[in-house]
Amino acid sequence: MRTEQLEYLVMVTRLGSLRRASEELHLSQPALGEALRKLERELGVELLERRRSGSKISAEGRELLPHIAEVLDAVDRLLQASGKRHHANRRLRLGTVNAATATLLAPAIRAFRAIHPSTQIEVVADRQAGVQQHLSEGSLDLGLISYLGDDDPPAGLHTTELLRGRPVVCVRPDSPLAALNAVTVTDLLAHPLIVMRSGYAMHRYLQRLLEGRTPASSYSTDGAEMCKLMVAQGLGASVLPDYSVFEDPLERNGTIVHRPLAQDTPELRVVIHRRHAQVSTAEQDLHSILVRMAAERNASSPIDKRRA
Repeated sequence: MRTEQLEYLVMVTRLGSLRRASEELHLSQPALGEALRKLERELGVELLERRRSGSKISAEGRELLPHIAEVLDAVDRLLQASGKRHHANRRLRLGTVNAATATLLAPAIRAFRAIHPSTQIEVVADRQAGVQQHLSEGSLDLGLISYLGDDDPPAGLHTTELLRGRPVVCVRPDSPLAALNAVTVTDLLAHPLIVMRSGYAMHRYLQRLLEGRTPASSYSTDGAEMCKLMVAQGLGASVLPDYSVFEDPLERNGTIVHRPLAQDTPELRVVIHRRHAQVSTAEQDLHSILVRMAAERNASSPIDKRRA
């Protein structure tokens, strides 16, 4: 057994097909397939489900992923201790709903790079169901997801809470809504509204908030980052998690501001998911950095979270 074979299996899992893995590895698809067949014979386990539409990791293969991660991590530590650098850089794939995490994720990645300069991080933006599915399949290592307070995280994933907050109204300083101490639903309906598409927690919350009523006009988009950019361009107001607004560059320079909603608001949560309890050192370090930075954010946030 060679460590390269284990790396090949991890790459197929992350990219979802032999073809894409062979392109990434600069290895012919027949050679990659034969290397994995040899690994299957040695382990006595069918690692891939081979179909006409392509190959993907089997259920048995997914169960072996945490053990494979341990082996590859141990090899890295051995080579680093001997002063030799591993020829293949590690890669972490992190999924995010991109609804509330950019101001947390970017500084966490910067801190991670200081201790793991050779590990590549791929950030994959998707909606909640997509991140959960890819985590379960093993094609993502970590996932950041926003939930409403009464949502239950899926079984089978290890979950750590990072942030808690409340919905707020995000507007430009020159918007009439910015002059209000608190914004009612009636106030919102009188102005253009920028909303997240179906599949996001904030989309479900806004549906509950408006109770079928229709705003003067509306736009729909993916994620809080685009919502904030559209608000900054004067296209309307948006209802977003407070932690997606606090410390955002647009908020710091005064381009956007936030106002509380007049009625009771539910609690919102950002959690980090991972599939396995046993993970590589790099994955554990990124997880720990996110938890630490989230704790610092929660402690320093000026936004009142007591409204219930």
